[in-house]
Amino acid sequence: MNVRTRIAPSPTGDPHVGTAYIALFNLCFARQHGGKFILRIEDTDQQRSTDESEAAILASLRWLGLEWDEGPDVGGPHAPYRQSERSGIYRQHADILLERGHAFRCFCTSERLDALRREQQAAQQTPGYDGHCLALDAADVERRVAAGESHVVRMKVPREGVCVVQDMLRGEISIEWSQVDMQVLLKADGMPTYHLANVVDDHLMEITHVLRGEEWINSAPKHMLLYQYFGWQMPALCHMPLLRNPDKSKLSKRKNPTSILYYRRMGYLPEALLNYLGRMGWSMPDEREKFTLAEMLANFAIERVSLGGPVFDLAKLDWLNALWIRENLSLDQLADRLQEWALNRDNLLQLLPHLQPRMERLSDFAPAAAFLASGMLPLTEAHFAAWTDRDALVRQLQFTQWRLESVTPWERDRIFAAVKALAEEMGLKIRDFLAPLFIAIAGTSATISVIDSMHMLGSDLSRARVRHAIEMLGGVSKKKLKDVEKAYAALGGPPA
Repeated sequence: MNVRTRIAPSPTGDPHVGTAYIALFNLCFARQHGGKFILRIEDTDQQRSTDESEAAILASLRWLGLEWDEGPDVGGPHAPYRQSERSGIYRQHADILLERGHAFRCFCTSERLDALRREQQAAQQTPGYDGHCLALDAADVERRVAAGESHVVRMKVPREGVCVVQDMLRGEISIEWSQVDMQVLLKADGMPTYHLANVVDDHLMEITHVLRGEEWINSAPKHMLLYQYFGWQMPALCHMPLLRNPDKSKLSKRKNPTSILYYRRMGYLPEALLNYLGRMGWSMPDEREKFTLAEMLANFAIERVSLGGPVFDLAKLDWLNALWIRENLSLDQLADRLQEWALNRDNLLQLLPHLQPRMERLSDFAPAAAFLASGMLPLTEAHFAAWTDRDALVRQLQFTQWRLESVTPWERDRIFAAVKALAEEMGLKIRDFLAPLFIAIAGTSATISVIDSMHMLGSDLSRARVRHAIEMLGGVSKKKLKDVEKAYAALGGPPA
């Protein structure tokens, strides 16, 4: 067998460390068997997908040292490797399922589906489609399609029995068919959902093994059914344990920075971050914690993956990164890395237009730019002494953090529009609103525009600094969190 694995990120935001984690294990498995590793872009979400996000994903994975054999930027025998360029292929396969009676057209409105969901939740039933359009007369369906009535294509799913999923790490996983929804395969705009595109592409690109996060276990029956409907052989499935926060919850930007860009901006070495991801649920035969990608490739065996949720511990990453800095870099190499990290020409040209009007001597540069070349700032309560209402200050900063999470792409004008809108919703003048944000982001108000600062720092580091300020001020207790969330929701902005 010619082993072929893939990673299929969605370009809808910053490149996620979870993407790199899954990419690393797919690469290692493929190389262990002398196979190929493919990168495919799943950009069927037309509203949220951006070219900037795709470019950041590719650049971040390459920065880590991960390389693929086929992909949108290197080509390959199964091009194109962007799903947005393959829409005709998915429509053809949706038609095949309709012709074979394995799928049906659904004309239900969003209002009906929302009402159905509320009824099911009130009755404590598993939310899912009720099969309302399954019984439509074929002539009626044809008439409504010809009239241009909006509809989706759904897959048919058995209502009785048990689906048994074979997993490389977990063995047999049994899921009742009654818990599996009649998944939408083709949206009303003609674009496929993840489930149809994923199955069709994996087959056409000859993927033999799918290593993905365990959050996809419940989708496995749908994928198995689609392979059966098409008459194709299904790839072997391996559901990797999810990366976890220290409290064992799923790794999320609410509790830990998740963007690869953040770790690059913070000054982590790519070798150290990749090393750290490699030990997430896996270990070398001799149990050593520090190893190179080449050493991981030489010793890789999927059987050594542990199913216990690996905890993403920043203190452990700091320790490992320190080892790489001290043990693997000569002084010349460290000088090169520092220059490449903070004092490269692109960074300077982005920063200097803001600092030049403030400079009288070249020595003014370092103190003025220090906060932009730092991680978490050494904030104390004294920094916020001007604000006597501590609860109101914490609430404002918490609202700001939540609002910043909705800014995408991370562009200066979008950042300003988001915080200006929040200030207006809270009935605050923009100058008063930005004042504590200056402290959270830069440690002082005597600096360049806080909006420009956040733009240069990046989304994850900016949010992390706001979160750091909130925690330093005592944070939002679990008891108060619901009240704060309700107050934020009442402003009418994006959900918290």
